[in-house]
Amino acid sequence: MKEFWTYTLLRLALFVVTYAVIAGVWLLVVGRDSQAFLWPFVIAALLSSFISLKYLAPQRERLAARVQARAEKASALMEQIRSREDED
Repeated sequence: MKEFWTYTLLRLALFVVTYAVIAGVWLLVVGRDSQAFLWPFVIAALLSSFISLKYLAPQRERLAARVQARAEKASALMEQIRSREDED
């Protein structure tokens, strides 16, 4: 569970920082209009996704390993339950 929260909070922080920078530059260049925050939001979402692919890979791999371990454990438990049912 720790891996999930670590990765999620890092992704959120990366998005917030990216959005703040892009929105600041956007307001300086374009100025304030009706869509002053929509385009920076979209651009920040895309950019932070690409950045996280590179810089958050270790956290993502730890999360994936944890999920896989839990899935294998659940699968082994289900197999054990099925083998008990077959004995009856």
